[in-house]
Amino acid sequence: MDISNLSLAELKELERLIPREIKRREAEEKVKVRKELEAFVQARGFSLNELMGGESAEKAKSTRAGGKVAAKYRHPQQADLEWTGRGRKPKWVEAWLANGGNLDQLAI
Repeated sequence: MDISNLSLAELKELERLIPREIKRREAEEKVKVRKELEAFVQARGFSLNELMGGESAEKAKSTRAGGKVAAKYRHPQQADLEWTGRGRKPKWVEAWLANGGNLDQLAI
């Protein structure tokens, strides 16, 4: 990418957008890698928690009730905006739906 032809304003806009995009992509990559790892260890009869020195599978199941629920939906441009799909819809989800989007597009 040749940035030498960009104006100062365009460069400053890129400077503002790049950290946000990096953060979003890092979050996406972490989710992707975690899913791959979970599938890999599950195929061998283990849980990721067991292998990483966490609780055993039996104990993890018994303590799971009342714990934090995993997010089911994520904003496509802002990875830090997530929703579990429970309770009232966040404003960003309402705005997405009002602009013609659907929840399937936000699914993780």
